[in-house]
Amino acid sequence: MGIQIYCGKGFDTQKAERFFKERRIPYQRVDILKYGIGRRELESVAAAVGLDGLCDRESKSFRESVVAYTQDRERILAGLLEKPALLRLPLVRCGRLATAGYAPETWQRWIDEGKTK
Repeated sequence: MGIQIYCGKGFDTQKAERFFKERRIPYQRVDILKYGIGRRELESVAAAVGLDGLCDRESKSFRESVVAYTQDRERILAGLLEKPALLRLPLVRCGRLATAGYAPETWQRWIDEGKTK
């Protein structure tokens, strides 16, 4: 399975790309702020990390958004699709497995278990 990195700008994105480059693991990079993310991809990541894990609750833009104050799953997903900057990036997918944010221990486990091939 291939690795997909849905990313924006920031040090965590650079560190994620460096992690896979250093291990010679091919990946597909998608600039989520420029191209967005599809609903099915977002739901797949949400199934793996949880809806709460997707949200960058520490960012000022998230706290100021309507998404921060709703409990309705559909409204949260719609808000994240509309404004991908509210996501905790990078989102890294390997099939049905996914992480939100910088998670090198999890990625290394995927590599060790042979799930990145």
